[in-house]
Amino acid sequence: MDINSLVSWVDVTSGLAGGLSGWACWAYAILALTTLPPLLPNNVLLVTSGVLAARGEMSIVLVVLSVAGSALLGDLLLHRCGRFLGDRARLGTVARGRRGELFEWMSAQVRRRGIPFVVGVRFLPSGRLLGGLSAGAAGYPLGKFASGAAIAELIWTAYSVGVGYFGGAISDDPVHSVVIGIGLSLVVGVAASLVQRRTTRPAALPVRSTAGSVSKEV
Repeated sequence: MDINSLVSWVDVTSGLAGGLSGWACWAYAILALTTLPPLLPNNVLLVTSGVLAARGEMSIVLVVLSVAGSALLGDLLLHRCGRFLGDRARLGTVARGRRGELFEWMSAQVRRRGIPFVVGVRFLPSGRLLGGLSAGAAGYPLGKFASGAAIAELIWTAYSVGVGYFGGAISDDPVHSVVIGIGLSLVVGVAASLVQRRTTRPAALPVRSTAGSVSKEV
């Protein structure tokens, strides 16, 4: 291996130029825009981007940066919104029954557990939205929240894009690759949901007294 080949192998940016040509630029922009807001389903796009990366039509580095970076930016905006709204964010969700209880539970947990909770809450239903808002409303420091959110989004991106990349690696047919990726994503999602239901105690959320305040937390 000559020195030029060695430098090209070490420099992870050397292969990005081809991934920035033509339609690929729009693809990265669409990935970022659809990942930024919470609760916007774009799983098919993420799986497809992984498939295209495995086929060499997109850069896996730029796909991960687009998705994880956009998701992290969205998390930070949610934290800032929660911080700005303060008690108004809490009152706005309390009126929604179980979601309000979940919001208050998250606010208490983020103060108690810190970064590990910020990472874990990302993978709960509505966890990205309520987790970011509750952390901001609870006054949890932005720097610590950003650290936990960055870890969570890298894990989430690796999984979401990785199933598509795996499908593209084992099949030359793009349709089959996407189907394999989506199938793996659904299987993992269902398995995680079942594990969560079996391991989460019924009394995990705060129990309210008739006066409206939290009476106990198990």
